[in-house]
Amino acid sequence: MTHVATSVSDDRLTAASPLSDDLLRRIDAYWRAANYVSVGQIYLMDNPLLREPLKVEHTKPRLLGHWGTTPGLNFIYAHLNRVIVERDLDVIYICGPGHGGPGMVANAYLEGTYTELYSAVTQDEEGLRRLFKQFSFPGGIPSHAAPETPGSIHEGGELGYSLAHAYGAAFDNPNLLVTCVIGDGEAETGPLATSWHSNKFLNPATDGAVLPILHLNGYKIANPTILARIPRQELEHLLEGYGYQPYFVEGDDPPEVHQLMASTLDRVLDEIASIQRQARQLGQRTERPHWPMIVMRTPKGWTGPKEVDGLPTEGTWRSHQVPLAELATDRSHLAELERWLKSYRPEELFDERGRLVEELAKLPPRGSRRMSANPHANGGMLMQELRLPDFQAYAVPVSEPAVSTSEAMRTGATSASWPQTSSSPTVWERCSP
Repeated sequence: MTHVATSVSDDRLTAASPLSDDLLRRIDAYWRAANYVSVGQIYLMDNPLLREPLKVEHTKPRLLGHWGTTPGLNFIYAHLNRVIVERDLDVIYICGPGHGGPGMVANAYLEGTYTELYSAVTQDEEGLRRLFKQFSFPGGIPSHAAPETPGSIHEGGELGYSLAHAYGAAFDNPNLLVTCVIGDGEAETGPLATSWHSNKFLNPATDGAVLPILHLNGYKIANPTILARIPRQELEHLLEGYGYQPYFVEGDDPPEVHQLMASTLDRVLDEIASIQRQARQLGQRTERPHWPMIVMRTPKGWTGPKEVDGLPTEGTWRSHQVPLAELATDRSHLAELERWLKSYRPEELFDERGRLVEELAKLPPRGSRRMSANPHANGGMLMQELRLPDFQAYAVPVSEPAVSTSEAMRTGATSASWPQTSSSPTVWERCSP
């Protein structure tokens, strides 16, 4: 990739390595915090900051959650926070692997939105304890990115609809950037395969933009995935055939992948801005653009246990849900869970009260620029009356039963017409080159 970076911050250095050592350290620490809070939700109901040795009674009697996709979701979230702040972007996050709910909740909590909406979950040690205990717990919250999760408009339980939801949010919303993370298993579904073609309907002059991020971690619930196994060139050609310009972020060494993701995001966002500028300011829209997208290939269960009971775990299907599941009967699992949690160094991330340390709390955007607080992704904050025809105009007279026939489509076409405005493009106008 060649890219001439435009400096927007003293922390941006070069196109290949846009993050200074200090900003890289802070973004990585924020990612560790999100991962720690995610693992804590899956496993803990007490001792949230490990300020005493971990005991079985600190853990949940029934473990339910999904770890494998979560570190990738948190990684993307942390990097989107950077570009939102630097470029003052209006961004929402569609979480295709909605079973990575602990990550979405963790980021909403770290940004402060969760506490603003649910005041009992405070920004301190007691709030962390409540946050952890309520996850997948009776009377608590679901394990998916459910409707009550701030910033979530896509639960992800029925895989395949994330990209359609993303484009729906971007249409007629010219200032919005919709990032859509698509998981391995979801990418194999029929609805997702069809949704790739939604880019044919996207008008850069009047609509927002969608940034698909295909997250290839290699495995779905218990099997390898197709798109992670085909040759890279074949995958690249497939995505180009769908009408995208794919960029690849691949690796398992965090510092290297941080820099690669940062430089790739900068390039992709520059391209999106260029496409929109040509269409809106210069009037040079002559053909349908090839919108950029990202393919991120990182290990499933990244930063989690490498092995469990002598079997490979990180980078395999075994990390999909709960890698260490026998805490009450196998003390080696409990010890490994404590090592795993401590590997994120929570003492560096949270102060003596249990609050995120100040230098990390300053990293996310503020106010409605936070993805978890964006009004486009929080129901009821932005609403318009639907323009609907009078349903009575479509009534079919029935003088007596079983003496006449009628067709819904024919009645709908001849009885009344939908209200139109000159600013509402037809489907043909959207499809035109």
